[in-house]
Amino acid sequence: MPGLCLLQGENELIEMNERKYDSEKILQELLAKYPNLLAGDQIDPENPRRWILISREVGIPSSETSGDRWVVDHFPIDQDGVLSFVEGKRSSDTRIRREVVGQMLPMQ
Repeated sequence: MPGLCLLQGENELIEMNERKYDSEKILQELLAKYPNLLAGDQIDPENPRRWILISREVGIPSSETSGDRWVVDHFPIDQDGVLSFVEGKRSSDTRIRREVVGQMLPMQ
């Protein structure tokens, strides 16, 4: 019996196979269309986060008086009104992880 499957129609099972994304753009489009792909149950298993996408490619200034310095991929809000920043990266991204995580941290 296959692992994860998709039921198509009334009785056709299609086996789902893990594969790498061809580009970050595909992943970002899926997250924009289906924000609940974000793992809200990992944040709070008793009350999983449910997301609504506010915007994509949001510019972030470095100060109150400056123009945008950074851009974040997705800007969702959860059912409690908590805003989040989401940056999608492929696992094959050759940059070191701290550089990718650091992309989000300089905001003060």
